Amino acid sequence: MFARTIHRSSSGIKFYHSSISLSHSSLCNSYSPTHLHRRQMSTETESIVDRLKSSGLWRTKGLIGGKWIDAYDGKTIEVNNPASGDVIASVACMGERETKDAISSAYDAFSHWSKLTANDRSNRLRNWYNLLLEHKEELAQLITLEQGKPLKEAIGEVGYGASFIEFFAEEAKRIYGDVIPATLSDRRLFVIKQPVGVVAAITPWNFPLAMIARKVGPALACGCTVVIKPSELTPLTALAAAELALQSGIPPGVLNVVMGDAPKIGNSLVASPQVRKITFTGSTAVGKKLMAGAAETVKKVSLELGGNAPCIVFDDADLEVAIKGSLATKFRNSGQTCVCANRLLVQEGIYEKFTKAFSNAVQDLKVGNGLSEGVAQGPLINEAAVQKVDSFVQDAVSKGAKVLLGGKRHSLGMTFYEPTVIGDVKNEMLIASQEVFGPVAPVLKFKTEEEAIQIANDTNAGLAAYIFTNSIKRSWRVSEALEYGIVGVNEGLVSTEVAPFGGFKQSGLGREGSKYGMDDYLEIKYICMGNMG
Repeated sequence: MFARTIHRSSSGIKFYHSSISLSHSSLCNSYSPTHLHRRQMSTETESIVDRLKSSGLWRTKGLIGGKWIDAYDGKTIEVNNPASGDVIASVACMGERETKDAISSAYDAFSHWSKLTANDRSNRLRNWYNLLLEHKEELAQLITLEQGKPLKEAIGEVGYGASFIEFFAEEAKRIYGDVIPATLSDRRLFVIKQPVGVVAAITPWNFPLAMIARKVGPALACGCTVVIKPSELTPLTALAAAELALQSGIPPGVLNVVMGDAPKIGNSLVASPQVRKITFTGSTAVGKKLMAGAAETVKKVSLELGGNAPCIVFDDADLEVAIKGSLATKFRNSGQTCVCANRLLVQEGIYEKFTKAFSNAVQDLKVGNGLSEGVAQGPLINEAAVQKVDSFVQDAVSKGAKVLLGGKRHSLGMTFYEPTVIGDVKNEMLIASQEVFGPVAPVLKFKTEEEAIQIANDTNAGLAAYIFTNSIKRSWRVSEALEYGIVGVNEGLVSTEVAPFGGFKQSGLGREGSKYGMDDYLEIKYICMGNMG
């Protein structure tokens, strides 16, 4: 999702080598990140891997038609722990042939799965939900191993991801139609909703379980079948989730997983007439390529794309609430989320007081391996992510911004970066105009409410925004004026399975989560029945 380009995924930094597909490498077998030395696992990592293997959740092959399959040419790709550099696994590096077989498997399974009763599908999804929670600890360890986030956050992700499976298990039984009053007495007009068909789900590395659950849950609930293409950086979590799906009674072929050569996989998914919908989380640039590719077969497309979230702190805000909320929305997952506050807009009356108190709070964040006790910030996903973050900081400094805290690589080495606060930021700096996707908080000063709204909306992104104020009238005025799909008022953590998640403008199409999350996986059919008088 071409020349080698860096982009964020909802969820970070990824490299794309084709016009439609995501990967950090197209060189199966020989890939090794430039910043990591090939090395064997440390004793600590090996111990965790052994426990995960004994749990039955350690899978390194793709899943096609209910069978675990190696790449047809035997090629593999390495999965690394970003905190240590350990090579924790080699997984199948698949391509065009495997993807076509996965599509065929999903297509064949659709006729059976779509005809099951909604109650039957609901029960199987409920079984999957229960298994995800039953294996919460193992899944969280797997997420931390391959993605780097603190274990506490990883446990939270498992619960969050599982909540989508539970929610859509319930929504499966609520796909209602309509009876329309006819214009003629001998006619009867009906509207029914039917599953769209085979769905291709292209998911990012920053939430390797939750992004899958948020897409696959509604797809399966509606009666669709799925081919998942997880990030090559974090395939192990996807494969573990698929293993639990099989155990839950979801039939072979209903859920398939292919990973490896991203351009070939992506091209196959987009080109196939049997794939009727693409759902993607990633960069706006790649989303546009996917839309263009999907036009050839007129696929449904839902996209959750780039963000540039403003966090507006008015001078009437409760300072403690504002700092707590801003800290949560900025530094969760080391700043590697699509709804992270990318810009802190602080009103001039409390600018100095806020930046001092906020910097003190950021200074207390413990950085380290996500498996260690008390760690609040783990590593960035890879070296490219570190270089991007650092280049944004240097650009800001060169244009007059001041580093108030951090501003450089962490002494821990690897891909750790210091939690950073930058003051005197201007809207034209890269750190404010583009998504940094790292643990850097740029602070901008504003005078009036109108100015804050103008600065906040001065972007082609429109995913999430945050407001801190004690004025009810202002909270309504500003919420309605902001051109964003999600607005948090005095709250930094806004994502939940019961509310619609998605953006305005170039931040995407469609919504995920909530009852609205079912719509993109359904076709509406109108039936006119004559001679009924």
